[in-house]
Amino acid sequence: MTMHALSTPEDAKALRENRARIAGRLVGRERELELTLAAVAAGRDIVLEGPPGTSKTTILRAITEEWGIPLLFVEGNADLTPAKLVGHHNPARVLREDYSPENFVPGPLLEAMQQGGFLYIEEFNRAPEDTLNTLLTAMADRSITVPRVGRIEAQPTFRVIASMNPYDNVGTTRLSTSVHDRLNRLAVDYQSTADEERIVALRSGASGALGERMIGDAVAVTRATRSHPDVCQGSSVRGAIDTVLVAGRLAELRGVDAPDAEGYPELFYDAMIVALSGRIHLDEAAETTAEAVLREIWEDRFVLEPHKAAPG
Repeated sequence: MTMHALSTPEDAKALRENRARIAGRLVGRERELELTLAAVAAGRDIVLEGPPGTSKTTILRAITEEWGIPLLFVEGNADLTPAKLVGHHNPARVLREDYSPENFVPGPLLEAMQQGGFLYIEEFNRAPEDTLNTLLTAMADRSITVPRVGRIEAQPTFRVIASMNPYDNVGTTRLSTSVHDRLNRLAVDYQSTADEERIVALRSGASGALGERMIGDAVAVTRATRSHPDVCQGSSVRGAIDTVLVAGRLAELRGVDAPDAEGYPELFYDAMIVALSGRIHLDEAAETTAEAVLREIWEDRFVLEPHKAAPG
């Protein structure tokens, strides 16, 4: 199927089949998948804007696996220079052979262009301006000229995918109008409680009455970190997954084998401290600690409203 545009009914049918197969690899995210797939199938580059742990990478990996193309990761930061993005000549070979196309080592941008892959730049708005300008050329022309190497033409499936975290502006730069003009945009927020519980169950492997309670409690307290007044950014679903995994091992160590066992509440609090305390970011004006915030969330769940946490 041509990924530039849909010109025939056969192309449209193939795209719908793509969507159905990819959706089978995801938990929820039907709308986000459909919109992202529509954009990249139309030949467009896109920025996915949302907090960490909201399935952005999962969606992209599923699409590239379905298309049979690579997904190349780059972290946007001050060290991401144009040379690191484009590539460089091997210094040892240059000394022996002088500069030549044969001793050029492609960077992730050229690899993605030559292999027709997705170049996925996380924390896009942390990259230096001259690096973004290099990307603009590749996005606008679908080609790039490298000194002493020549012109590199992108394969038809080459895309630039960027991600940004709207809750984190420390160390970021404001993107220019020309950058925004080259990118489509999709906001990707946290999933529903039910979807997050399905994700945690799938990733943790927890089962049985005890496992089911841990999953429900972990998702509830993790979601509570996102709305606590002293927290500027709460934990993603990864925190809930780790809470269940740690709690499961603690249960084995302490001999807790039932959801209504006497030691379960304190066991769960200890798992929260390990799994969540490093994942929540407190407001700069908050005069508290991550541990105190988590204790408050735990008390809301297990002390003030114990019926919400009770099994069944």
